[in-house]
Amino acid sequence: MNTLKRPLPGTGYSYISLEAAAEAGLTEIEHAPRTTRVLVENVLRQAHRAAESHDGAVDAALGLCRDIIRAAGGGAPVSFNLFPVRLLLQDHSGVPVLADLASLRSLLAERGLEPGIVSPSLPVDLVVDHSVEVHSAGTATALRRNMERETRLNSERFRFLKWAHQAMEGVNIVPPGRGIVHQIHLEQLARVVNVDATGLAAPDTVLGTDSHTPMVNSIGVLGWGIGGLDASAVLLGLPLPMLAQPVVGVRLVNSLPAGTTATDLALTLTEMLRAAGVVHSMVEFFGPGADTLPVTDRATVSNMAPEFGCTTTYFPVDEKTLGFLRLTGRSAKTVDLVARYSRAQGLDAIDEDVPLRYSRVLEVDLAKIEPCAAGPRRPQDRMPISQVPAGFRREFAAQAATTAEAEPGGLRDGAIAIAAITSCTSTSNQTSMLLAGLLARNAVARGLTVPPWVKTSMAPGSRAVRDYLDAAGLLPALGELGFSVAGYGCTTCIGNSGPLVEQVENAVRGHGVRTAAVLSGNRNFEGRIHQDVAASYLMSPPLVVAYALAGTVLTDLTAEPLGTGSDGRPVALADIWPTPQELEEVRRFVSPEHYRHAAEQLHQGEQSWRDLDSPTGDLFDWPAESSYLMPLPLVSLDKEQSGPDVRGARALVYANHTTTTDHISPAGQIRQETQAGQYLSGLGVKVEDFNTFGCRRGNHEVMMRGTFAGSGLVNRLVEHKGGSTLLLPERTETTVYEAAMRYQADGIPLVVLAGREYGMGSSRDWAAKGPRLLGVKAVLAESFERIHRSNLVAVGILPLQFTAGQTPETLGLTGCESFDIIGLDTLAPGGAVEVRAHDDEGGQVASWTMTARVDTERELQYIRSGGVFGVVADTLTATAQA
Repeated sequence: MNTLKRPLPGTGYSYISLEAAAEAGLTEIEHAPRTTRVLVENVLRQAHRAAESHDGAVDAALGLCRDIIRAAGGGAPVSFNLFPVRLLLQDHSGVPVLADLASLRSLLAERGLEPGIVSPSLPVDLVVDHSVEVHSAGTATALRRNMERETRLNSERFRFLKWAHQAMEGVNIVPPGRGIVHQIHLEQLARVVNVDATGLAAPDTVLGTDSHTPMVNSIGVLGWGIGGLDASAVLLGLPLPMLAQPVVGVRLVNSLPAGTTATDLALTLTEMLRAAGVVHSMVEFFGPGADTLPVTDRATVSNMAPEFGCTTTYFPVDEKTLGFLRLTGRSAKTVDLVARYSRAQGLDAIDEDVPLRYSRVLEVDLAKIEPCAAGPRRPQDRMPISQVPAGFRREFAAQAATTAEAEPGGLRDGAIAIAAITSCTSTSNQTSMLLAGLLARNAVARGLTVPPWVKTSMAPGSRAVRDYLDAAGLLPALGELGFSVAGYGCTTCIGNSGPLVEQVENAVRGHGVRTAAVLSGNRNFEGRIHQDVAASYLMSPPLVVAYALAGTVLTDLTAEPLGTGSDGRPVALADIWPTPQELEEVRRFVSPEHYRHAAEQLHQGEQSWRDLDSPTGDLFDWPAESSYLMPLPLVSLDKEQSGPDVRGARALVYANHTTTTDHISPAGQIRQETQAGQYLSGLGVKVEDFNTFGCRRGNHEVMMRGTFAGSGLVNRLVEHKGGSTLLLPERTETTVYEAAMRYQADGIPLVVLAGREYGMGSSRDWAAKGPRLLGVKAVLAESFERIHRSNLVAVGILPLQFTAGQTPETLGLTGCESFDIIGLDTLAPGGAVEVRAHDDEGGQVASWTMTARVDTERELQYIRSGGVFGVVADTLTATAQA
């Protein structure tokens, strides 16, 4: 038997050696990118296990690995199965995953089968970080009040999570109030090198139900975001089917100039890589400039992989990586293992004398990075801060509004409604957070204040941040400007920004004023941050503080003062921007003790969490008449086979370009006038207790009513935005939900027409589950974002892509036609189907061919079985009956 297993010197462990693979004939590995080496090791490790029963397993795997390496260099794609080491969940997406498993257990028990077989096959970490809302802000009591409200509204969900922890071995819960999932992951949970029960060391590979999972790749872990349904399948032991992807090398040169931050770099890369087109690629950073970036700068960059459009990003292990592991409290043994393993496998810093075969190489000069912001609606719309005022005026020139004449002291367009230091993208970055604190200290010393209409908040991604800011003496100044700690979680960046200042709400709703938000986050899609905020700009934490002081995005921070100091003189940003010396003076307060202390408390939870009673046993006792938790109808042991063709389908929605998952399935606050709000009112839920769509994802009735109801959704079948459509053929305007129910009653299948980049944004499975429950059979789009395409397949919705140069417009479609999709019974991965459109009299309007974005045999199995749970049903039934 051909074995690639070798002892790892100095550790007592063994590993699957890539050097041994090269000796066995895989000579291409010498020039393979680091990300590709991790994938190759994964394939070879599975082959090593299979070799016990199949002598040719390793030899066959070596051939597959050659194809994977060629694909990385731009060769033909090849499919393979990935088996990750771990799964990472956050509560908005993780509760539905665990609820799906609880539903499966209930169904098995009803049929007399053993429910306990529905258990995780690999370790699962779930961090409760998406439930906290900035309802209170700007005061020392904001944190306590927000956490009390979080527990009151979400106690039912939290009890369910405590049940899952005791019922399912391997499920670990990080309680609320500890931080943001990706920052906790980076600082505490990531292993970098994993050792299994047999003593076999391997790269730490992780899949997460949040698109920003690649943040952890800044320390040499390989991970990326997947949908919740894929996570359920992987959790139960199924592999992740995937195509080997091209790897784009990004060579960094020089170093960041003084006055710039990692956020400025990340936003510049977002603009550049979106334009370069790295969708369905992996990105690997290298070069002398990469060596100058501390790990937390690399983390800010890696966090924004989904904004770049790529699957994942990667920085190899080097001395800065090892130093960060020591700083965050990893043991000396762990650090030594990471160093030895990375060196043995060639996963350490890249030697440019041995060129790696990327599909292409892009170069970025760090010395040319400048302070910038991105907005008002997309992360890739970067601009130097000097251009922000002109950009806002240009964007909203046709909708100019002012209340200056309507009321004394009224707000004008461009007024900042929200200024939030938020998101793991930036709060994990020690330099950015220290700069924000120093800027606040300098501003307070000059007598500057924040205008009363600006809602300010700070939500660190871990308690360690609060501790080192406190040790550096920077919390008082931040608090004086309203940037008191409002929560430890994903707040404003996910849309949990809470109510606006009353003055602002009156100006927006009563007078049409166009306000803005400034935040240190990663996403700013229309309606995401707050439904009453017209424009949102991403920027570094210190710039958030600066704009809060200015009170409007119409101030040019490079040329105009932020305000007037206590001495009566104007104060410019340059006057209070921290010097390099000031920054170095406070860096010494960032101590390993802060991270060790945070780690010790990680799984404890506040007293309110510990006091929560929760069900016990293998089966979850679904609460009667719950408005939060109920079994999902998609979870069934009876497979729903897809029909051979779709006939007479109607377009439920005709979506515009760059329709995001926020548009399809919003995560923010539920409003009373919406279909979801009316449903909750009918259950007797008070308006103040509606909570958010994200927290209601365990209730499919709420989520169905919220599907295609995002406030910024452009449905080309109707004139106004969000939640409405045409009922066809009558052409009567109604809500999307009501139309879908009417179509279902009449037995009419549904499709969605869409433009480019359909499904951009968060990896929320409800953006696929919702349409599926409304009766959508296929989405016809010009292009798909990676995770959403996978989610569609996972629920049994067929993603169909127009050929290059072909669009609904070029075909003369209006969206009011009926559609037939022909050829599903003979469909192969990546194959084509015929689509026909007919007018109301039955006459054919157009006929064309589309590519089915069903990329692997496993995905085709999902489509034929009505989704992941059809395949899971086969596996569980066979196991239970064995």
